[in-house]
Amino acid sequence: MKYILEYKEKELEQELKPSFRARQVYTWIFKKYVDKFEDMKNLPKELKTELSAKYSFTKMEIKKKEKSEDGCIKYLFELEDGHTIEAVLLLMKKKKEDENGKIIKSEQYTFCLSSQIGCKVGCAFCLTAKSGFVRNLRSSEIVAQVIKIKKDNNINEDKAVNIVYMGMGEPLDNFDNLIRAIEILSEENGLSISTRRQTISTSGISSKIKKLGEKNLGVQLAISLHAVDDELRSKLIPMNKAYNISTIIQAVKDFPKDMRKGIMFEYLVMKDLNDGLDSAKKLLSLLNGIKAKVNLIYFNPHIGANFQRPTRENMLKFQKYLNDRGLICTIRSSKGLDISAACGQLKEKEKNEYN
Repeated sequence: MKYILEYKEKELEQELKPSFRARQVYTWIFKKYVDKFEDMKNLPKELKTELSAKYSFTKMEIKKKEKSEDGCIKYLFELEDGHTIEAVLLLMKKKKEDENGKIIKSEQYTFCLSSQIGCKVGCAFCLTAKSGFVRNLRSSEIVAQVIKIKKDNNINEDKAVNIVYMGMGEPLDNFDNLIRAIEILSEENGLSISTRRQTISTSGISSKIKKLGEKNLGVQLAISLHAVDDELRSKLIPMNKAYNISTIIQAVKDFPKDMRKGIMFEYLVMKDLNDGLDSAKKLLSLLNGIKAKVNLIYFNPHIGANFQRPTRENMLKFQKYLNDRGLICTIRSSKGLDISAACGQLKEKEKNEYN
């Protein structure tokens, strides 16, 4: 049985005759969010029977969800093998209406997607690491997260959204399925999410960053740096022993010129660990010669964490130091602090409730 969500439209045209049926099927799946062939009303009964025999929809159910006061929604999805993954809907900007209730500007959404069940990287600050690694997600399971979130929130088919592969798992560790998911999500007659609206957040697998550059997909790249020297980074991210900071910086410098115009370096800030101006100075030096942006992220506390949230004062000092010296630096506004928003929190909470 083949998973229908793993097909590009042209590939489906090769298998369905007449070929225009592929466009109809694509419209039902990606624009009307239908997940049963029998509900595709303009298809002949014989074709529906044929499709049901040849293809399967990716089973993914909402096991639990939590909604924050700021509009952020955290999802725990259950897959067909019983394992669970997380995804997040981030409301980046609320809609604006005039005095008559007419919408002047619609909402802006970002979907944070998982790429693996668990993770091999084992970052010291991440709850996902506690669960260990189970398996890679199929491309259809990555795509299905987007469809499920859009359908659950009645988000119109033509509403543009942004995608960040920043949920559970290391995206580049699931390279082939990730690339296929990116291509399927960007299909013009499907969800039509431009590759420019898709960002891969990686812990820094240097060899895969190089491989990604060779694909020249036009995706955005975000590097989870979090430290300015290998000693601290290896403690935070054990994988740094194999792919240290210098190899990551070199991989970024080798990235296609038109794709490295604004590479984001994400820096998770933890109190008394990497929040001082000495770290800011080293970071400035490290990124010298790279057209980069730095995104400072408050550590999001969770039960059992060995790290603390930095003060706003130190975050602002860090930001000002970099901005004053020409390195664009922003502070990510914390979302979902009143729910299990950090990666792995909802999965861990669910597991503890049943133990």
